[in-house]
Amino acid sequence: MIRYLVVEDEQPAARRLIRMIGEMRPDWTLVAQVDSIEDATAVLTQQPAPDLAFLDVQLADGLSFDIFQRIEVPCPVVFTTAYDHYAIKAFRVNGLDYLLKPVEPEGLQQSIERFEESRKKPVQSEDLRELIASISRERRDYRRRFLVKTAGRLAFVQVEDMAYCFSEEGSTFITTRKNDRYLIESTIEEIEQELSPEKFFRINRAMIISMDAIHRIEPHFSSRLQLMVQPTFDEEVFVSRQRAAAFKAWLDR
Repeated sequence: MIRYLVVEDEQPAARRLIRMIGEMRPDWTLVAQVDSIEDATAVLTQQPAPDLAFLDVQLADGLSFDIFQRIEVPCPVVFTTAYDHYAIKAFRVNGLDYLLKPVEPEGLQQSIERFEESRKKPVQSEDLRELIASISRERRDYRRRFLVKTAGRLAFVQVEDMAYCFSEEGSTFITTRKNDRYLIESTIEEIEQELSPEKFFRINRAMIISMDAIHRIEPHFSSRLQLMVQPTFDEEVFVSRQRAAAFKAWLDR
């Protein structure tokens, strides 16, 4: 019987992955589904080691690669990632496996079969460290502009002119530094993967903000942070409790 761990901070994605694994391997047992580096580290060190772990690359409190810098991960890992082909090449070179998000059944089936074929192969810490270094060295080609419709015509919004983007009632909007607002077809999840993490941060489930748009930061109840942004937003802007630690680390690097 295989015991597996899922580390994913997007609950719909986690539920979908667990459901697909259950359909493909009904005899497998889910050890835990957690959504942060802290909780994943606790599961991997305080409980009997799982046989396999599925790790999302980007978590609420940072990158899952940080887990390998804290502990010796005792099991093989399948990463779920939206990174580009440079990162994928790094996964292949280092003999690990990956699933592109959104995870599809065909890819998951292949990952499971690859795991089953190589169960006797130990996890190499050097390989994991080299993987982290490889991805860090690669330069990702992030989006530079968005095509939007305004006044019956098409126009470009340059990424450097973006203050923040947000979702509202199923729609996604971009707000520029000049306080122009545009409706776009992409989802928040898609935009998060397309913007440079050096300049933009997803502060909660519904909003991504540019560092240049942050005017002031104030502590708030329940370990949240309140942001004063320019241009001003229609509602109060908060960094969620789950993302506050990663947000502070983002500001401080």
